[in-house]
Amino acid sequence: MWKRLCLVVVALSLLSGCVSRPPGVEPHPEDPLEGFNRAMWTVNYDYLDPYVARPVSIAYVDYVPSPVRTGISNFLGNLEEPASFLNSLIMLEGEKAATHFNRFWINTFFGLGGLIDIASAADIQKYDQREFGDAMGHYDVGTGAYIMLPGYGPTSVREGAGEVVDGLYPPLALLTLPQSVLKWMFDGMESRAALVSQESQLDNSPDPYAFAREAYLQNRRYRAKGDEALEQQPALDDEFLDDFIDDIDAAP
Repeated sequence: MWKRLCLVVVALSLLSGCVSRPPGVEPHPEDPLEGFNRAMWTVNYDYLDPYVARPVSIAYVDYVPSPVRTGISNFLGNLEEPASFLNSLIMLEGEKAATHFNRFWINTFFGLGGLIDIASAADIQKYDQREFGDAMGHYDVGTGAYIMLPGYGPTSVREGAGEVVDGLYPPLALLTLPQSVLKWMFDGMESRAALVSQESQLDNSPDPYAFAREAYLQNRRYRAKGDEALEQQPALDDEFLDDFIDDIDAAP
């Protein structure tokens, strides 16, 4: 097993050395591992996504009844409300923290453990998930290196550390490894399916890797800083970026 793992690591290292940014493109300050990341982008974008992630996600959306998908999405979203409550408190967002707390106990006790979104039916607004990585960014902790992981997608040092902390909050901390993997799979299928409408525009981008990287980083800045992040970031000619970020935020 370890021998095979070492061979995989060596192969990926060699592959990363063969992939570089297009001519004339300046290095990105938040992407010091660009050679490796572009190699992983090739693995994800050219192989894992078209042959695994996309068809599985489309099949899930097409063949699983909508009420079942809604129930699964509600249940998984409810598991994240306590972490969002605590992270909102850290960010001094008192109103949002109270809303996350109320949604959790109402849906847990009256919505069959979160399968039914009673809180939304009671006109309690559903806010976006708040992660510890957002809280760190709110207090000007840098993203660290941008990383593209095979089979997982984009992340950063800050967001990876934030996910570890979020996993320490109950009830997420109570999930076993198989349960955590299932949660990640269901979240991933919904998120991937939500991006289908944007595929052609991403494919037509001169550098899809750089475009996806900027969309991810801008999304994380906005989650941490809100409108302040929009004022600080440079203007982009491609209006599709806004739609791309909106679809990422809309996904469960």
